[in-house]
Amino acid sequence: MTLSSRRRVRTAGALAVTGALAAALAGCGSSDDDKDSGSGSGETHVVKTAMGEVKVPVAPERVVVLDTAELDSALTLGVKPVGATHVDAGTGFPDYLPQGKVAGIKDVGEMMNPNMEVIAGLKPDLILTSKIRHGAKYDQLKQIAPTVMTETTGRPWKENFQVHADALGRKAAATKAVAAYDAHVKEVTTALGGPAKAKATEVNVVRFVQGADIRIYGEQSYIATLLKDVGLGRAPISKKAKDGFSYDVSPEKIDLADTDVIFRSTYGDPKKAKQTQTVNSGLWKNMKAVKSGNVHVVNDELWIQGIGYTAADRILDEMKAALTKK
Repeated sequence: MTLSSRRRVRTAGALAVTGALAAALAGCGSSDDDKDSGSGSGETHVVKTAMGEVKVPVAPERVVVLDTAELDSALTLGVKPVGATHVDAGTGFPDYLPQGKVAGIKDVGEMMNPNMEVIAGLKPDLILTSKIRHGAKYDQLKQIAPTVMTETTGRPWKENFQVHADALGRKAAATKAVAAYDAHVKEVTTALGGPAKAKATEVNVVRFVQGADIRIYGEQSYIATLLKDVGLGRAPISKKAKDGFSYDVSPEKIDLADTDVIFRSTYGDPKKAKQTQTVNSGLWKNMKAVKSGNVHVVNDELWIQGIGYTAADRILDEMKAALTKK
């Protein structure tokens, strides 16, 4: 059974846990730095961003997010955006997010090409994104609403989350989210037999990408930070990744990804992403992880696109389930 199948079986329980976490975070609203007394009052505070200091409302009410990381951050912090972009290879918002949390959010276009007219029509009082995604559109965006950009996305997700929390006026909620994550990480490491046993298990994350080569994720990626936090070992190939992000290979070199455990996902059409031909090849079938039954199919929207604490919570559960299976 794939991790995606097991995830569907656990949906009811997962949503209940997510609801409980959201309720706990919502309780942070009464703290000094999360209270809504500044909402609509015209009060502002300064947030340090990749584009310099930006004045934002103390408690923004109409937030637009332009990437999946910002959407995850907002929902983790108990803020429902009025608008968000979608990723170009899919429709709607990431399916790991509870439908009740994303229902009613306006789709403002594809992530790399958001519709400025639709965004302006939502009359936002804050826009969240990153310079690497929309730096070229900053002048347009800031004419619509105060725009808070982090430098990039992915690996520095924890630091970015703190910027998002500052902009949203949800620092206390952020502290609780971080504490919950840290506790969850320790729980998973313990379930794997402790730090030494976790480190002895070498893991690769492989992504089949439509229109591109196959990616073996390196040390400088979102998912790599989760593996590191749990204390899992990494295969030597991960250290050869270009700019630390990914080491890209053709189907004819997929055996370079072989290790104790492989988590694999697919972005786009499986045939166009070379997934179909690769996993049916003799090279793939002769890999150690394949022969031992330690290749786990995971949801690309969750493991690769999620980038945030809500995604991380789900990933840790799936990681634990895969690595402790009998």
